[in-house]
Amino acid sequence: MGDFILRAALGGIGVALVSGPVGSFIVWRRMVVFGSALSHSALLGVALGIVWNIGIAPAAIAVCAAVAVIYLALSRDRRVADDAVLGIVAHAALALGLMVVAYVETVRADLLSFLFGDVLAVSVADLAWIWGGGLAVLAVLAVIWRPLLAMTVHEELAAVEGVPVAVVRLVFMLAVSVVTGVALKIVGALLIISLLIIPAATARRFTTTPESMALVASLVGVVAVLGGLQASIWWDAPAGPAIVLVATVLFLLSVAVAPLLAHRQGRR
Repeated sequence: MGDFILRAALGGIGVALVSGPVGSFIVWRRMVVFGSALSHSALLGVALGIVWNIGIAPAAIAVCAAVAVIYLALSRDRRVADDAVLGIVAHAALALGLMVVAYVETVRADLLSFLFGDVLAVSVADLAWIWGGGLAVLAVLAVIWRPLLAMTVHEELAAVEGVPVAVVRLVFMLAVSVVTGVALKIVGALLIISLLIIPAATARRFTTTPESMALVASLVGVVAVLGGLQASIWWDAPAGPAIVLVATVLFLLSVAVAPLLAHRQGRR
């Protein structure tokens, strides 16, 4: 029992650490719909990974990256709104994934674990994907941090100042795709976006700089993962949903506590 609990904790912490900065940018840039669309598309990656025996994480990353690239290509047509294009591409991938699931017995048998996560079944290979992919994403974010911040503040002005907007946007979307793929085992396709946005939204109430918000969001994610695992053990509940519920409780506490702290600082 100690071994799989340790692997679960290491996997969840790895996802939480990278979800902090990535989720912060998703919140800042109002890309929640994009993150949600990628998480739904990941089900096709799950199905293809099992059918072709190439692993769930690499297949999910590949599918999510393909969805991001197709979305960017189709969104150049200004006659169709970006959110409509994203919805079409993502739901087409989801529908195709459900079609594959319908014809593959092994996928149907484990469908709930793919949708809601199975953190207690994290293997050493899963840990390699989570930590390897997470470190790669953090390295990429470190390189594009300033250009991405400039785009977040004012995209047109950033382009005038020489920021390669299209390239930075594509790189960030691919980074989100990697996080989505490696987080599947932890919280599942339906709950990935929750682990990206809830810790970031919680951290936003207590921080004043982008860097501090990303750091606090990672710490909140780690607390949510460890608390969710503990709750899962205590009450024999699914670990993925438990992690999301603990993150939600932390957010609600931040809603209640932040005004009190602001009032106390104002009095000082």
